[in-house]
Order: sequence, then structure tokens, then C-alpha cells
Amino acid sequence: MSRYNGPVCRLCRRETASSKTGEKIKLFLKGDRCLTRKCAVERRGTAPGQKTTGGKMRTKVSEYGRQLREKQKMRRYYGVHETQFENYFREAARVPGQTGKTFLQLLERRLDNVVYRLNLAMSRSQARQLVTHRHFRVNGKVVNVPSFIVRPGDVVTIGERSMKSLVFEANLEVARNRRPPDWLEWNESENTAKVLQIPSREHIDTPVDEQLIVEFYSR
Repeated sequence: MSRYNGPVCRLCRRETASSKTGEKIKLFLKGDRCLTRKCAVERRGTAPGQKTTGGKMRTKVSEYGRQLREKQKMRRYYGVHETQFENYFREAARVPGQTGKTFLQLLERRLDNVVYRLNLAMSRSQARQLVTHRHFRVNGKVVNVPSFIVRPGDVVTIGERSMKSLVFEANLEVARNRRPPDWLEWNESENTAKVLQIPSREHIDTPVDEQLIVEFYSR
């Protein structure tokens, strides 16, 4: 299954141009670079590609268009393929309760996202690469599947040999100065993390309206 390998900043610019409020939407696909003046959203707030007269995109968007854009934004935010994304939704729909909330919780509990939330990777793409290269263990067992879903009580550790790499030396320094979300606990002395609970909606800062995505798949 193919993965998008083009300029990722184009994806952020696309979502910002589609925002009805004019809010600058950042997907943080390049990690800390997105917080600097080098960020493409800060330098160019227009959508990529050909423009209409005056350099402005068409402003009238249908309800389906809004739902589609919200779905694309969330999928790109977590870096998930279309088929896999739809499978997560179907799994969430089988669980009693709010489908949109459960959907977000599943994506948030992916191992690559957990690594990113713990500040052990500069971006989710780097987190996926680190997981694939067998740098992490869950409950003492090596897990090299980025889509692995963690559960409350799981303990995430870094392999001993991995700790000596320059990448982890830099990322651990960042982790010491940043606090992870409340549903994760970072033990600085042992460089281990524990999943305390399933994240609530208040713990998830993903800039999406999940109800629009529920409506998109419920058509």
C-alpha cells in the first residue's frame, strides 16, 4: 500500500485554506519546524496548486465538502491510510457510546502516536520509523507495528542499545523538558512510560470536528 511521499507542508496549507474561520491549521507533520517562522503555513496561507482569479479559492463549500475535508485533515494528522482509517471508524462504530469519541481514542492509542505524545520523536512520521526499526518495547516485548493499540497499564520502554543513539539522546532531552498528556506518565529516571487510562476527549488536542467525520461515513 502506497504512502504519500510529497511535500507535507502542502497538506497543512490545504487545510488552512479550507478553514471557514481563517484559522491557521497546523498538522505538525514536521515537528518543531512547524513552530518556527519557516513553517509554510506562516509564510503562505494559501492552498497549493492553481488559484482562481485574484489568487483566492472558491469559498462556497457543500456540506459533503466540509465532511470530506475534516476526514482528510484527521487522516493526515495521524498519518493513516484511507482503508486503515475507514477500518478504525468501523471498529469504533461497533462500540456502544459516542462513535466520534471512540474513533479519536483508537487513533490516539496507536503506538506511533504514543511515542510522539511522549516527545520521543519530533513528528509522527519519525515515530513510525522508530517503531518500525524495533526501538520500542511494550510490556517487555519488542513491538515494530506502528498501529499497535496500547491499553491502560501498558508500559512502553526504549531498547537498551537504542538509548545510545544520537537520535534518542536528543529526543530524551526534549522529553525531559516537555510534559506528556495526562493519560500518559513519563518516568524520567528510568526513561519508561505508562499508559494510565484511555484518553478522554479533553486530553486529545486534535483540531478536528469528529462529528463531521461520523456524518461522512454515515451517508
